[in-house]
Amino acid sequence: MPVVAMSELRAALRATVGKRGMTEEDVCALADYLISFFGFDSEVIDNRLDMDDRDVFYMLEEAGLLGTRQEEIHIKKGKLWRIHYWILRTKRIKELAAGTKPAEEAGVFAYTDLPAEAWARALPK
Repeated sequence: MPVVAMSELRAALRATVGKRGMTEEDVCALADYLISFFGFDSEVIDNRLDMDDRDVFYMLEEAGLLGTRQEEIHIKKGKLWRIHYWILRTKRIKELAAGTKPAEEAGVFAYTDLPAEAWARALPK
């Protein structure tokens, strides 16, 4: 699991929410705030968040820095328990920090490993 450095997180925040007018001081504070939840892990359980934290996480999800997943567990009484997780999108953060545009934003298809023959097509006669 790749670890996101604080400098990478700050650079990714500058490239996303920083472009919406957030000051450098606020970007640094947001990076500290976010790292306080994740640390060296890439997932945080949603139950740990309060309403204000969740609002910030939704904003960061819209910016593409966080994602979500859920898990369903059957407990002894036969009930279904859903656990929601927030996931730090480390690959995207590293791409934004490096200044490269992710493929989905650049409008490039991810077919870079296809052989040249795959692109050749026969013309109709």
